[in-house]
Order: sequence, then C-alpha cells, then structure tokens
Amino acid sequence: MIAYNFPANYDLILERVNKVNPIKYAQSRNFLDGSVTYLSPYISRGVISTKQVWEIAQSNGFTISQSEKFIQELAWREYFQRAWQILEDDIFDDIRHNYTGINHARMPLVVANAVTGINAIDDALKKLFRTGYIHNHLRMYTASIVCNIGKAHWQLPSQWMYYHLLDGDLASNTCSWQWVAGTFSSKKYYCNQENINRYTLTNQQNTFLNCSYEDLQKMDIPDPLKETINISFETKLPGSKIPELDSTLPLLIYNSYNLDPLWRKDIRANRILLLEPSHYNSHPVSEKVIDFILQLGKNIDGIQLFVGEVNEIPYINQFPAIYSKENPAFKHYPGTKDERDWLFPEVKGFYNSFYSFWKKCEKYLKKEKFHLQGLIRA
Repeated sequence: MIAYNFPANYDLILERVNKVNPIKYAQSRNFLDGSVTYLSPYISRGVISTKQVWEIAQSNGFTISQSEKFIQELAWREYFQRAWQILEDDIFDDIRHNYTGINHARMPLVVANAVTGINAIDDALKKLFRTGYIHNHLRMYTASIVCNIGKAHWQLPSQWMYYHLLDGDLASNTCSWQWVAGTFSSKKYYCNQENINRYTLTNQQNTFLNCSYEDLQKMDIPDPLKETINISFETKLPGSKIPELDSTLPLLIYNSYNLDPLWRKDIRANRILLLEPSHYNSHPVSEKVIDFILQLGKNIDGIQLFVGEVNEIPYINQFPAIYSKENPAFKHYPGTKDERDWLFPEVKGFYNSFYSFWKKCEKYLKKEKFHLQGLIRA
C-alpha cells in the first residue's frame, strides 16, 4: 500500500526536491507506484516554484534532454496559471466548448462515498479523504467516470475534489476537470477497466468500465452512477489574535498560494498570513487543508496569522509599503504585487491548447540548451 506523507518543514521539502529524478519520472509517472515527485502540495502553496524545482534538478546534473518530459509537466501547471490570469473567474465556466451530454449537475453518490465498485478508484478516494492527496492519473479517472460516464456537469465535482486536496489549486484543478470533460480540450477523456488495471497494477474484471472505448462513449449511465446527491462545503477557519504590527515597516501579505520562506526574506517587515473568510466562502477547503497551510506558514520567520478581510488588517492604510505576490484570487490586495517565479516567464497570455503553449516554451528551452552547450564547449 502506498502511503502519502507530506512534511511541512522547509528543509525536508528541499530534501524531497533534491531526490527528484526526471528520467525515472518520465518513465513511470503514470503508474500508481511510479516515480512521482510528490511536490504538488508545495508548488501549489507557493512554498517552492516550478523554476526552483527545475534549477535544483539541473544542479543535480540532469540535462534538458534528459528532463524534457519532466519540464513539460511543470509547464502544464504554468499553462493553467496563465489561463487563470487572463480568464480570471471565467475559468469557472466552460472555457472552450459548452459541455455536452449533461444529465445533471450533482455528484454520483458512489463516487462521493468511494464505493464505485472499482477497487483502484475507491482505494484512491479513501486515501484522498484521509491524506489530502490523490495520484494525477486517478484524478483523471475519477473525473472521467463522473463527467463522461456519469454525465454530471464538471463544476460541483471539481469543487468537491478541490475541497479535499492539499495541493488544491483553483487553476490546475478547475482546468484539469474541464480538460477531461472536453470543455477545455478537443475531446473528452475516457478510461476503461483495462487502462485502470494497467496503471494501478490491478486485475479487476466485470465492472461497468469493462468494455471498449467505443462502447464507453455510447453507453447509458451505468446503474451504480445513477443515484446522485447535492453537496455543500464549509471551511472551518481558526481563530486569530489581533497581530502586533509596526506601522513604520512594510507589510508582507502571505496567503494559501504564497508561503515562500525565501520571499523578501532579508527585509525588515511585518509578515501576515492572511486567511480571508470571503475567499473560503467562495472556494471552501477542508480542515485538513487549513491545518496544512498553517503548518507550512511556520517556515516563515516572524509570521503572524490574521483571519479576516485584507481591509481589516490593523494600520492597513499606514504602512510605508505593502507587498504580496500576484495571483488572480487576490487581485484586491493593496500595494505592490511581485511577479511569481515562472519557469517560462516570457510565455504569457491565453492559449487554446497546451500544445500551442508548449511550442512557445520549447523555443526558450532550446535557447537555454544551446547556451549551456556553448558554455560546456568553452
């Protein structure tokens, strides 16, 4: 049984980054027991960046040629983030195509309860509820079963998964569900039992997915998926004291997407981890997720927790400067918004497909490759 463990200590996180092997990752990442990095909770929470991960891999001797698939997967995250920058709240509606084949906008009961009868799926969902993590391939399987087999609209199920994820990222989660459902891709993604067996190392037969891909696309909703429920979510935020702030110093605002201990580390400043009730009313997360965020925040020297709206921070109009990191969820913060540490900072804007986005990224990757080769020859 695979155990998912996500330490919050920054040194342990860096140890995990240093153990990444892009070659093994490319060979086995789609398998449940593959060489997965388990870095997504830290990248999503802004503790580390895609750029930082790749730079550490390079320092450990991995070349661009050896790491292209690994870099491409990091670029997927940036692709979704760039889409969010441009579309903003429109990512929560169908992006490229209107969703077709919808029967309802609820959750299949067996998925919500992790009793689909497909062992690999049920085991993965139970671990999600327990640990806050699910393998990316299992996320795709779950979304395909819910949306394309169970004919549920993607919105509520995507919120349901986001609620549980330690690596919950509004752009990556929402756009990934839309990619599977076919509203942010050229076609819907389907999985059958044979595919699930292969990548989860199981050998189950006689499930409602035990058929060809052609038959899957024509079948009616299977009986196990017919019963549906509506789900509501609520975030239990912790209490917080009124922070002790020095209004003569700058204010640095951290949040659930920016928990970088190195960000502006060397300046004297007030440091606030801000949890806004309005944000979590719109995008609820579980108590496990909140606890993970609080634990990650402990890596930041001198940080104080404030639960409230940004305009309720004491002395908010008196600080000589206010800094945060750019993020579409927090555009309303006052002050200066620092750029995030992009792997491909030059590739901006909205692209209809990852392929077109990646083609732009490849140009800069080739330039870097030629530059490094030149340095080696010199």
